[in-house]
Amino acid sequence: MADNSLLMRLDGIESRFEEVSTLITDPSVIQDMKRYVRLTKEYKDLERLTAVTRRYRSLLGNIDEAREVLDSESDPDLRQMAKDELDEATESLPALEEEIKLLLVPADPEDSKNVVLEIRGGTGGDEAAIFAGDLFKMYSKYCESKGWNVAVTSCSEGAAGGYKEIVVSVTGDNVYGTMKYESGVHRVQRVPATETQGRVHTSAATVAVLPEAEPFDVEINEGEIKWDTFRSGGAGGQNVNKVESGVRLRYMWRNPNTGETEEILIECTETRDQPKNKERALSRLRTFIYDKEHQKYIDDIASRRKTMVSTGDRSAKIRTYNYPQGRITDHRINYTIYNLQAFMDGDIQDVIDQLTIAENAEKLKAAEL
Repeated sequence: MADNSLLMRLDGIESRFEEVSTLITDPSVIQDMKRYVRLTKEYKDLERLTAVTRRYRSLLGNIDEAREVLDSESDPDLRQMAKDELDEATESLPALEEEIKLLLVPADPEDSKNVVLEIRGGTGGDEAAIFAGDLFKMYSKYCESKGWNVAVTSCSEGAAGGYKEIVVSVTGDNVYGTMKYESGVHRVQRVPATETQGRVHTSAATVAVLPEAEPFDVEINEGEIKWDTFRSGGAGGQNVNKVESGVRLRYMWRNPNTGETEEILIECTETRDQPKNKERALSRLRTFIYDKEHQKYIDDIASRRKTMVSTGDRSAKIRTYNYPQGRITDHRINYTIYNLQAFMDGDIQDVIDQLTIAENAEKLKAAEL
């Protein structure tokens, strides 16, 4: 049976899609970059919803036609064909309705953005830095499997390996929408390489996944930025930069949510080209400010939906990696798997899928669909 409330909600979808299709070709709209980007995103969302809506209406039409044949025809062959079509269409209907319901839930406007991924060694000293390095390798392999591009912006290596801190930019399709579930504290239980007694230690690293800001997302007075240049450090030999290609920026920023002013310090040594490093440092500055200014928005969503999955609290312990048992547990959805080695090799899609399912269920409940 067709969901009449669903049909009512679909009214106007196709006409809005046609309207947006026309607007994004209007020269006056194209000149207004903020409006153009917003409408382009709406177009992509509506394009998919319109296609599914048309499939849904077609399926309902097939069901009605099949029932009419069964009510009016006596020919056994025609009746059998109608029955087969009715059974097939009826079986396909629930899954299509669920897909439509999810598409009707307003998408997070951040989902389509690229991200700045920050990984920092937490409690555990050298072992925490080594684990942060392991997480970086894990995410690098995962991003490679998705066809995304990963570029290291800055890093501070640990004394025994790994990283005290590493910051990378990840670009690709729907990166934030996929990676946002990884923000939080990741805990590891294993015998460290630095341990001589064979005892299991518990260490931690923090991961922050920040949606990358576009130039028009935030307002920065570039005249107030203080720039310094320096030589990039390295392990020696060809790795040491002989020219001052590293850049450092300082910017005094006033938080509109709290009214407080703080100094933002960003370094970038990603390339040996100083102008490129300046451009990337500026991009990180925009992302940092955007993230700070949108934290209230993230908190509001979390409190309104009371979601376990993406609370916006980056200090929350989200996952434990237990090496002796080969076990990974995601504490937000109480999901445990026993393929730790494959997971650390970048095979993390299954857990991300489970987190997505859990959050979608919460969204549907909150939207009362």
